[in-house]
Amino acid sequence: MKSTSTAAAHPASEEIPLRIDGRQPLAADTVAAVTAVCEAAEDLDGRASVVVRVSGAPSGPLPGDLTVSLVSKWERVLRRLERLPATTVSVADGDCGGPALDVLLATDHRIATHSVRLVVPVEGGGTWPGMALYRLAGHGPHAAPIRHAVLYGTPVGAADALALHLVDELTDDVPKALRLAAARARAVSGTELAIRRQLLHEAAGTSFEEALGTHLAACDRVLRRATSGAQA
Repeated sequence: MKSTSTAAAHPASEEIPLRIDGRQPLAADTVAAVTAVCEAAEDLDGRASVVVRVSGAPSGPLPGDLTVSLVSKWERVLRRLERLPATTVSVADGDCGGPALDVLLATDHRIATHSVRLVVPVEGGGTWPGMALYRLAGHGPHAAPIRHAVLYGTPVGAADALALHLVDELTDDVPKALRLAAARARAVSGTELAIRRQLLHEAAGTSFEEALGTHLAACDRVLRRATSGAQA
């Protein structure tokens, strides 16, 4: 069965849409859809935002043609999405698992409806051991809902997902939430956002002394841009 994930060309607003259906098994066209979005965002060099709608969770056995090579390509394109010079916003609705959960956890701002449930698929006597487990653990490996999701595939409900910062907001008005997210994105450069995102991700595993040089380089970049703008 082919994935129904789809990517669309960015409109004049420079918002790049993506749709991931977690009910469909991971396939080459899922990887291609996310790759196309990443290429579009990178071509816009900080002047884009990516809006991903995710829903659905796997309900059947793993496809017979799924390979470690394909999984590796998927994890690599998710990492590329995670590092884009663009704000990435996801909207999750209902059960969200498999590729849909993977993409949700790789975005900057996560909007969810009150019906959302985050689902780690169970297959072959255990939960799927992809990098979603790594990203979930980053939000609190000892929190019971995360521990139970990783070990047993127990769905994480909306309230727990919000409390554990797996999603950033629960809403019944998705269009309004997206408008607010878009306004926030317009206030920053996607290129600069990517640098701040990297500094944020590295902070937990880097000593002050090791981090200082990278932060000073980022400060120097801002000062140079400010000086250049003042002279223009």
